[in-house]
Amino acid sequence: MATKAYGAHAADKPLEPIDIERRAVGAHDVQIAIAYCGVCHSDLHQVRSEWDGTLYPCVPGHEIVGHVTAVGEDVTRFKAGDVVGVGCMVDSCQHCSSCDEGLEQYCENGFVGTYNGPTPDVPGHTLGGYSQNIVVNDKFVLKISHPADQLAAVAPLLCAGITTYSPLRHWQAGPGKKIGIVGIGGLGHMGIKLAHAMGAHVVAFTTSESKRQDALDLGADEVVISRDPDQMAAHADSFDFILNTVAASHNLDAFSGLLKRDGTLCLVGVPEHPHPSPNVAPLIFRRRAIAGSLIGGIAETQEMLDFCAEKGITADIEMIPIQDIEAAYKRMLKSDVKYRFVIDSASLAAA
Repeated sequence: MATKAYGAHAADKPLEPIDIERRAVGAHDVQIAIAYCGVCHSDLHQVRSEWDGTLYPCVPGHEIVGHVTAVGEDVTRFKAGDVVGVGCMVDSCQHCSSCDEGLEQYCENGFVGTYNGPTPDVPGHTLGGYSQNIVVNDKFVLKISHPADQLAAVAPLLCAGITTYSPLRHWQAGPGKKIGIVGIGGLGHMGIKLAHAMGAHVVAFTTSESKRQDALDLGADEVVISRDPDQMAAHADSFDFILNTVAASHNLDAFSGLLKRDGTLCLVGVPEHPHPSPNVAPLIFRRRAIAGSLIGGIAETQEMLDFCAEKGITADIEMIPIQDIEAAYKRMLKSDVKYRFVIDSASLAAA
């Protein structure tokens, strides 16, 4: 199926209109007309070859919301007209121990990304959500139950939402727990909302005093300016869990020292340059841990979407036409968005 998309033909070329082909609907496939696609920092890293192995043409986009237009003969969970989502994965080996446990994001043979992943489809790698349509194996399609007027703001839940929800659930954020969220951006703003909805006491960390009120409005109980040693020292040895969403290289010791005994500092951002090596003494003497977390499996992503629908949680977004994507990337690099750009896919018709 011929589909209009936006993609780049090289790392130093801008995104531009391109025509791509989607495969015919197979027995286990769901064909989706894309209504909205969130803009993730990963899109920029990949399309600009800031991550190794970018394949061109590159069509980014893995925060997809749309409507089912066709299903394969063996598909029973979806029908035409259903509102659905697609996140960061469109396939995995489905037989390793991680896949067997519903942890496809840790597939031992490598999950297939929604873009830049291996596929027998033309052109040999997956093409993402900056496009009008997509065809996805039904196991990797998610049901969305938010009301229609919230669908654009649901799109970032498929990456920013699950990236923060999964570690908060894994380390059991909830009533009686003191949870820190470092960084108030696309990921961090979702972390604050989710931890608050889970019933935890939420402390937001930011380098900017100007973000204090924003963090409180998102659901933080307290806000700490992380550049202020006195504010940081006031919270020493007090956190059960800190979720660090900052992707820039920085000193982790400032945060690991705030953990209780057995507390965990979890990283979800991959910095361009490695973090300075952490001091091990604060870890050893308090049995603290520094850990990482990657998105979530399909079952957990569905759980997150259902939780957000029940609690009325969406991302804070700014909608753009696809024609403004290069300007959006420039603004994203300056953190000039509250807090996630979302593409109105109807604009592709004019591409």
